[in-house]
Amino acid sequence: MPPRFVNVTCPSCFQSFEVATPPPEELPVELDYDCEICCRPMVIFIDGDGDEIRAEAHGINE
Repeated sequence: MPPRFVNVTCPSCFQSFEVATPPPEELPVELDYDCEICCRPMVIFIDGDGDEIRAEAHGINE
């Protein structure tokens, strides 16, 4: 199965970028991630059911 991507908005610089998601059977998941634009750390929570995948990013201190 090819990787799926979800759009994420950085909570620090508010820029959007895509992140590859884990397989559906591994959801929900929380990922430690550095913004691809400003390099600040964040936590991305990815969840989904069926074909719909949702992602929400929060700063480390939130």
